[in-house]
Amino acid sequence: MNAKIQPSQNVQSSNPSQPIRGKDGAPIIGPGNPARKAGNPDVIVSPSTDPGTPGNLRWAFADIRVVRGMSQALCIVLLLLTCCALSAQNEVPRVRNIVLVHGAWVDGSGWKGVYDILVKDGYNVSIVQEPETSFKEDVAATKRVLAQQDGPCILVAHSYGGAVITEAGMDTSVVGLVYIAAHMPDAGENEADDGKRFPSDLSKSTAIKKTADGFTYLDPAQFHEYFAADLSAEQAAFMARSQVLNAADNFKAVITTAAWRSKPTWMLVPTKDRIINPELERCYASRAISHMLEVAGASHSVYVSRPKEVAALIEEAASHVR
Repeated sequence: MNAKIQPSQNVQSSNPSQPIRGKDGAPIIGPGNPARKAGNPDVIVSPSTDPGTPGNLRWAFADIRVVRGMSQALCIVLLLLTCCALSAQNEVPRVRNIVLVHGAWVDGSGWKGVYDILVKDGYNVSIVQEPETSFKEDVAATKRVLAQQDGPCILVAHSYGGAVITEAGMDTSVVGLVYIAAHMPDAGENEADDGKRFPSDLSKSTAIKKTADGFTYLDPAQFHEYFAADLSAEQAAFMARSQVLNAADNFKAVITTAAWRSKPTWMLVPTKDRIINPELERCYASRAISHMLEVAGASHSVYVSRPKEVAALIEEAASHVR
């Protein structure tokens, strides 16, 4: 009995570019006959090569693997995007504006080393040149510079400038105060009386001189010893001969509102300060609950002699205020 031979689904097509088709005209999925992905004839998905798996199942397994791979990749991308978004929300941008205020008997040029570091690190730095003719005028000069800032700022002062920023720091642009070997009086106090609690080497000396019209300065012959012992003799001599005379009444100016009472503060204490007793600076820091840094062996001119340490403290303040 002759049986009709049915066309085999495993017979290779004579035209390799055309897929092998079954009785219903649909392409047969099998080894040597990869299927073109539905809707995109240019994308070929290779079926499973497991000889024990029927062709159509091999196609299904391949499709599942593609979908699963795409799903895993999509999940990873979404997870990374979510983490980045949360990180951006939690990151507190640092303050970009820094205002520097000098102390008595000097001018703003002493901040040059600190200025250079801060500018290199991307900060906008302004330096106040107080006239030192009166405490009121020094506060006003500081406020004029604060008014020029385009956003929140860190207000920094050295020495007598500490009293100035304690008063001027109530300005709304100020979000943090940094005291460098500086006075930090409270409301109702003045730095002259505060200094009597912890007398400095300067207060026990004859180095402070006074003009007939009531302005003070340091004896140039003793400037190096008391104000700038860790600077070269040549640099100290230049500072001594370029002093800005300070009105004597400035040291007795009474603070009306102490900005450090409502704003975060940082204090740098040079352990060899002879202008302000380091114990008074520590006392100030303790009372204000300041972040305190001590620089061993540094003189009152620490902002000139140790600019890296000073700049680092200022940048710490700029990075941590809220």
